[in-house]
Amino acid sequence: MSKVVTAIIPFTGNEFTQRTVQQLLATNVVEKVYLLSTAGGDPGIEGAESVQVDHLFSSKTLSLIARCATPYTLVLLHDTSIDLGQFGLGRMVQVAEGTGSSLVYSDYYDLKAEKRTGHPLTDYQLGSIRDDFNFGSILLFNTAAAKDALDEQGKADYKFAGLYALRLGVARRGMVSRVGEFLYSKIEADTRRSGEKQFDYVDPRNRAVQVEMEQVATDHLKRIGAYLKPEFKQANLEEGQFEVEASVIIPVRNREKTVVDAVNSVLKQKTTFPFNVIVVDNHSTDGTTELLKEFAAKDARVLHVIPKRDDLGIGGCWNEGVHHAKAGRFAIQLDSDDLYKDETTIARVVEVFRKEKVAMVIGSYQMTNFALQEIPPGLIDHKEWTPENGRNNALRINGLGAPRAFLTSVLRKINIPNVSYGEDYGVALAITRDYQIGRIYDAVYLCRRWEGNSDADLDITKYNAYNAYKDKLRTFEVLARQKKNRES
Repeated sequence: MSKVVTAIIPFTGNEFTQRTVQQLLATNVVEKVYLLSTAGGDPGIEGAESVQVDHLFSSKTLSLIARCATPYTLVLLHDTSIDLGQFGLGRMVQVAEGTGSSLVYSDYYDLKAEKRTGHPLTDYQLGSIRDDFNFGSILLFNTAAAKDALDEQGKADYKFAGLYALRLGVARRGMVSRVGEFLYSKIEADTRRSGEKQFDYVDPRNRAVQVEMEQVATDHLKRIGAYLKPEFKQANLEEGQFEVEASVIIPVRNREKTVVDAVNSVLKQKTTFPFNVIVVDNHSTDGTTELLKEFAAKDARVLHVIPKRDDLGIGGCWNEGVHHAKAGRFAIQLDSDDLYKDETTIARVVEVFRKEKVAMVIGSYQMTNFALQEIPPGLIDHKEWTPENGRNNALRINGLGAPRAFLTSVLRKINIPNVSYGEDYGVALAITRDYQIGRIYDAVYLCRRWEGNSDADLDITKYNAYNAYKDKLRTFEVLARQKKNRES
């Protein structure tokens, strides 16, 4: 195999870099290596040309690809220890050549305590728009496709979103292929648990990054015909007959440690209208059922529902509550682990519905430990949301906030996917296709993180499955929005 690859790798003073360069040049496919350095100076690594840059992987930095004369350009994303597998890079080239893919990536081994652990990734989809999609550390671009994508960006100068813009642009030009083989090994840089990573995108310290990412995602949606203009249906808040104004819906299974606090936080609410709480007990076996029976016997506002079906996830339990005969005009979320911040939460949510005539309202929440002490990142307010572009940016991010509340008449027509992860995100995307969402930006909800949370620390198989499912929801939504635009 001839030398068909130019490699671009970051250099941050890491002692592994020289070894990585030597490995790349020792393959039978790499012709040249560029080292990206923000510090300046030449590290003097034999066989590599040092290039000083302003930001790693900015659009200006990635214009370096214009210099590449080889058919393929390898971009190494992390300055970490990399061990190429037997003919690993050649295998990526082989797939790229055989399929005509515009971008190829592969699974890898994670080196932990000198032990190799297989780290599979997920397949790229039309809906893999999120900017935190995990490609591993090695991306192999078709150079012509990459140059074309960079030319399309024109004068855009992204400091943080250059690589994101490039991979979306390349994906518009051809297939993005994952090789389901462990073609290299690396030391994983981010060793946090899954539950600790999921809020990175709403960290206020990352605000400048998020602004650029939204710009790139919005441009991508426009180019593929999935962008929605800020034109919305007005929700009919008077549709249907309801005994109460609002219902809090709590799906629960085996939460005897937390469900009492959750229900009590609802019963303490102060409103000028009637409300109830529908607790959908998904066949608990730990004492939760007995606790809820006591609640229901003491307070008529508590409706303890045990589904006849035994195949329900969280979404299915939500559907049981929403379609209950005593469901209120507005259905408001509360997880069985969590609490309303004070006695005004329900009233504030309903006020937004009434004032703004929306089909969905989302509040903000405070992250706490089990003892309700604040923990990082603190307030999750999703201030990246804008009334004009929120529903487009929603396809880029991993969540929309809590508590989530719905106009029951609308939710009954859409229904919630019968799964236990991403169900709320999927239905929110569907609602935003036609309706505006109302927002509350100060904390009205306390989200408790503890070892019992379902997403506290997911193994890689489940973590990938969850991410792939959300990407599938985005794929469905992109297709639906493209169809909506064609028909309008």
